[in-house]
Amino acid sequence: MTRERRLNAIQSQIRRLEQQTQELQALADRYAWLRLAVVAAGLALSVAAYLAVGPWPMVACLAVALAAFGVAVWKHRRVQESIARHRILQQLQKEQVARGSLDWEAMPATFPQAPRPEHPFEADLDLTGSRSLHRLLDRATTHGGSRRLRDWLAEPEPNLGEIRRRQALVGELAPRFLLRDRLALNAILAARGYRTWRAENLLAWLAEHPPEETLRRWLVLLAGLAALNALLFIANRLGPLPPWWQLTLAVYLVLWLARSGVATAATNEAASLQGAFQQLRAALAQLERFSYRETPHLQELCAPFLDRAHRPSAYLGNVNRILAAMGLRTNPVLGLLLNAVVPWDFYFAHRLARVKLELARRAPAWMEVWFELEALGSLANLAYLHPEYTMPLLQEGGEEGRPVFAARGLGHPLLPASKVRNDFSVVALGQVGILTGSNMAGKSVFMKTVGANLALAQAGGPVDAVALESLPFRLFTSMGIADSVTGGISYFYAEVRRLKALLTELQRPSPLPLFYFVDEILRGTNNRERRIGSRAYVRALAGSRGVGLIATHDLELAKLAEEMPQVRNLHFRDHLEGSRMVFDYVLRPGPSPTTNALRIMELEGLPVGED
Repeated sequence: MTRERRLNAIQSQIRRLEQQTQELQALADRYAWLRLAVVAAGLALSVAAYLAVGPWPMVACLAVALAAFGVAVWKHRRVQESIARHRILQQLQKEQVARGSLDWEAMPATFPQAPRPEHPFEADLDLTGSRSLHRLLDRATTHGGSRRLRDWLAEPEPNLGEIRRRQALVGELAPRFLLRDRLALNAILAARGYRTWRAENLLAWLAEHPPEETLRRWLVLLAGLAALNALLFIANRLGPLPPWWQLTLAVYLVLWLARSGVATAATNEAASLQGAFQQLRAALAQLERFSYRETPHLQELCAPFLDRAHRPSAYLGNVNRILAAMGLRTNPVLGLLLNAVVPWDFYFAHRLARVKLELARRAPAWMEVWFELEALGSLANLAYLHPEYTMPLLQEGGEEGRPVFAARGLGHPLLPASKVRNDFSVVALGQVGILTGSNMAGKSVFMKTVGANLALAQAGGPVDAVALESLPFRLFTSMGIADSVTGGISYFYAEVRRLKALLTELQRPSPLPLFYFVDEILRGTNNRERRIGSRAYVRALAGSRGVGLIATHDLELAKLAEEMPQVRNLHFRDHLEGSRMVFDYVLRPGPSPTTNALRIMELEGLPVGED
């Protein structure tokens, strides 16, 4: 299936969901009128029965009307819940279309991640930011899942074993779009329509040590007083015993009021996290019920959810029941009556503290799996939306005569489907590619294409290529250099510092070679010093334990290929059609035969003098 057919299928699903939503809304409107009719008819029949027969028939009519009203309310609520599910599914599918068609205006920016300038390659390869690879991929409903995805894309030291494990999991998740959509749907529904939630708040609450001993002592004391109150009250009502229960009740209430803050604090804190508990339970329950018959890697990952003796849904269901019981105290009158009879708040606060201790031992592991599933699901979704993408082959060592990097039909995942694709390979470590070409010919975009696909591959995801085979690499870029007025750093000095950092990284002992990208080397100085410095820098790079691409307008730098076998020339071309510059964005071997700076200036109406 092609990307276009996949998007057409999603559009058809959106239309079906819209039609079903309209039908459900019409049904909901009918139930709303039915509820009103039941109330009106019940009141009319009750009045008529009272006037015609008497009070007991009226009570019977009211009871029947109340039962009918309850059924209508239940049915109405079920329909409204179905409408909510359909609308969320519609929104999720519309987001899919936006991702597949690169519609950035309609694409959600759920967890915006600003690029880190100090990172070796994150900012230059557009891995994070407003129009970035992370935003394109990210379908997480938790901050932890979103950050996990970013960390994988921007991993400075990728691990081949971990990459292969993720690839296997992405391969199992990619065709299971119903599972991924249902997980997202359940999470959003449980969060009462919110798109995201902060699992970190839940983990932080679990990490705090509850005052279990304090609660237990007060619970025992107050429970004893409550039992004494009941015995003295019964003895007073049945015999000649004086009303001593009034005295013990007063002592009980004074003690309860004096220490109620302990239970109230625990109750309020837990109640604020009730949505997170519901969301987690809804999501994990889906994974407990899922059949893992053909997904052994997914089954291994989700093993903590499959332990029958310690299923998450059992623990989280217990928490929800406790919170529901604690919620009765939100009614001041009911809360006072309950606590006057028994130490209601202390009992359920103590139960919550005990469940919290058990959850604190297990929930962090559940959340780690959930974060990983969300990140894996985002990578799998890219493979689902783009069936033409391929899973890269990453291997360490490399066989004799086998390229250390080879790609066919390589394209940039942030560019439209009509983009030009190129083949590119690097035969051995130590090679440096000098990339020349005119302005706007595609040099920088090509370097970002190679880098972004390497980042995707090493995250464990599919790549925008017909085929890609590579060693695992560390990545480093020197492309989007900026000066700093407040820091007193000029553009040239900032560039020198970045180039020095690249050399340091290249020389650092590591099991992985370095793949580096340099755009317009030493552009911040004059022509003579740039030429001398650039040639010396390329000589320092060539033959090292790494490979790289260096984009430059300096055609003199391309002459290094004549004296150094590790230097290879590549270029992009352009030509003039009438008054318009035309670029084909096809990568070709050799140095660029043309330049276009003066022509661009002339076409834009700037004066162009003669040399």
